[in-house]
Amino acid sequence: MDTVPATDTAPSDASAVTQTPVQTQDTQTDQSTAVTEDTAETTDIDDVVEPVVTGTSWDYSTLSTEGDGYGQGTHFDELNRPRGALRFNEGYSKYNAKAIEDTEEKVITLTFDQGYENGYTASILDTLKEKGVKATFFVVADYAERQPELVQRMIDEGHTIGNHSWHHYSMPELSVEEAQQEIMELHEYMLTNFGVCMNLFRPPKGEYSEQSLAITGDLGYTTVLWSFAYADWDTDNQPDPEESLNKLIERAHPGAIYLLHSVSETNSIILGDFIDAMLAQGYTFK
Repeated sequence: MDTVPATDTAPSDASAVTQTPVQTQDTQTDQSTAVTEDTAETTDIDDVVEPVVTGTSWDYSTLSTEGDGYGQGTHFDELNRPRGALRFNEGYSKYNAKAIEDTEEKVITLTFDQGYENGYTASILDTLKEKGVKATFFVVADYAERQPELVQRMIDEGHTIGNHSWHHYSMPELSVEEAQQEIMELHEYMLTNFGVCMNLFRPPKGEYSEQSLAITGDLGYTTVLWSFAYADWDTDNQPDPEESLNKLIERAHPGAIYLLHSVSETNSIILGDFIDAMLAQGYTFK
């Protein structure tokens, strides 16, 4: 297994593809976010079906349970794409897992991890609405329970809701049954309470094993990591807005999946300028 350098990552983790919603936590377990396609299509809740095995059903007993902590790395190809993200795709796409979109087109996916509310999500949503950009928000159970109005607003404004697990446990440390429960318990909660049938999963803290990726894929989910993240999660030590904006712009690349954290005041300040800069460079947001 090709080890991906765990550098330039979001170690406290908690930015994917598509989701099929049906219409319709305030914790600090996740401080460290995925991919949207288009505005989610709305259907009647009676038409929603549960995730099913979408490909090979793996023999989990033969797969490694050794945990890896993901990082996109600090080496880049000629298109400025992180080699660590490309290697992850090469090694784990068979489990329906990705860290970067498979394209050379100038497209960017914005994702946010929602572990707890710090007062900036509404501002982030305001900016996204103003700019006409959609994002993916990966939520844990506690966030969904404590912040239903914000979650509903995300849905109403066409954003994608992703699964970030029920308890925010490290997936490689769980048994097969526990891992399945972490995903499906939140899946059922979101379906019942928001009418959203999620199919994107971000493993807590970016930690995974070959087995946990296979389990996730067999539940009908796509595992979504990221090709850009930076140290934005520490609310007591926020990065400088100007330096952060420059970093986000400099690291742009085709198929980028940006992991940002809504607890970050810096992100709420620079998001609009970042979107404008990317649009000026010919990027589109997916």
